[in-house]
Amino acid sequence: MRSTRSSSRARTGERGYVLVAAITIAVLYFALMELMLIDSSRALREAQRFRSKVVAVTLAESAAELSSASMVTRNSGDSINADDEQGSMKATCNVNGQAFVINAEATTSGVSPVTSSVRVQGRIVGQRVAIDYTFHSQ
Repeated sequence: MRSTRSSSRARTGERGYVLVAAITIAVLYFALMELMLIDSSRALREAQRFRSKVVAVTLAESAAELSSASMVTRNSGDSINADDEQGSMKATCNVNGQAFVINAEATTSGVSPVTSSVRVQGRIVGQRVAIDYTFHSQ
């Protein structure tokens, strides 16, 4: 019959391998979790920047629309300024005879502010408005 002492010594090496394997797996698991956190924070920043760009363009277009709302009946050079929780926008409409130019600019508020501008060129024929060119920049 074998003694407990000799069988205990025989397993000492195996326990060392199992302990090293368990520690290695734990380290790899936590490293993987860290990489996933880094990647998700990068993706969040990219999504916030993309959203700011889209909101800036939308605000600039809204400012151009507000400026052109009553372009046929009002004076040239009128300007529109508005602020809300998304950002600020401003626009001017200049009418020269039948030709008009609308310049609009918007800046988003929030994590990553973005500025966007819209320029609309066209003409007024009677009560009809024809748009010849639009320019967007960011």
